[in-house]
Amino acid sequence: MIVLANSLIVLTIVVGIVFTIVTVIGIIRLPDVYTRAHAASKSATLGVLSILLGVFFHFWLKEGHFSIQLLLAIAFLFITSPIGGHLMSRAAYISGVKPTELTVGDDLAEVIKQAKLKNPPTHQKED
Repeated sequence: MIVLANSLIVLTIVVGIVFTIVTVIGIIRLPDVYTRAHAASKSATLGVLSILLGVFFHFWLKEGHFSIQLLLAIAFLFITSPIGGHLMSRAAYISGVKPTELTVGDDLAEVIKQAKLKNPPTHQKED
């Protein structure tokens, strides 16, 4: 039982480290803010989740302490991290950051154009 617990703990932490290294490589090597945000939000989330899961297993299986705080942290991170990456990418797009020349399609351009037509800016010129 102890060998199985140790193997599970080491496996989840090693998987987390690998995903974190992939995140670092992606942020350094990818060409624009959108692909970097994708690398950061997806693989960093999996990396941190795996490390937290390994810590959870350590405390539960070896120390006998079931940590609801770690489970809540895992759930909170799983929900909020991809949403944060998506919102940062959308904010970059709306502020005018251009994607790389390698980008094939732009599905968001039509959506933004329709939103501007529905809700035109309400700036009024003051004299």
